[in-house]
Amino acid sequence: MAGASSDLGWLTAQPIAHRGLHDRARGIPENSMAAFRAAIENGYAIECDIHRTSDGVPVVFHDHDLLRLTGEAGTIDTLTAADVRDLRILGTPEAPPTLAALLELVNGQVPIVVEAKGIDASADAGFMTDVAGVLDAYRGPLALMSFDEWLLDQTGDLDLPVGLTAEGTRPDVLERHRVVFERRCAFVSYNVHHLPNAFVAWVREVRRAPVISWTVRTPADVEHSRAYADQMTFEAFIP
Repeated sequence: MAGASSDLGWLTAQPIAHRGLHDRARGIPENSMAAFRAAIENGYAIECDIHRTSDGVPVVFHDHDLLRLTGEAGTIDTLTAADVRDLRILGTPEAPPTLAALLELVNGQVPIVVEAKGIDASADAGFMTDVAGVLDAYRGPLALMSFDEWLLDQTGDLDLPVGLTAEGTRPDVLERHRVVFERRCAFVSYNVHHLPNAFVAWVREVRRAPVISWTVRTPADVEHSRAYADQMTFEAFIP
């Protein structure tokens, strides 16, 4: 897979559109094919979120609960992939896409940063095996990240860059981040409002690994990210 080497320059080369280049006012909802097409057309990298359906299909969707995005009761993990195709995002015609559909659309045109969203170690058994089956044939620049250390622990057989999504400023939290990072992480995605901190400084200065920030929404956020991270994950404006 392209991008699986130690050279991660592509990860920080261009701003990263958070959940795609979405704009609800224009009928382009987050984590939709319309948002991903807009990011490609404007030359931005894509950040997206994935959950796993009850039948083991990775689908692009942010929340565990369905209510905010679809108005439906329940959780994404209880649905089959066929059920998900019947959902509509924020009242638009857009349905949550599968990860496979997103990869087919992008086809290497821009980098993709995929955040895996888990439930717990027991419920997520085999999560990355299902993801690997989708990613195996993809040849564009792609990285995988997660808050969930049990998901990161499942990525040992994946030939692609793996990163820790994180936040927090307490010393014990920062130390735990360091422990998790040292297992096999190649980059970090950190809350822009929790920068700077000792962990991120260690990642950049000692490990010489890239740090991207989330989520940058204002000019002040842009400047803060530039000072303490190597690239920003943005939304609600055009850089």
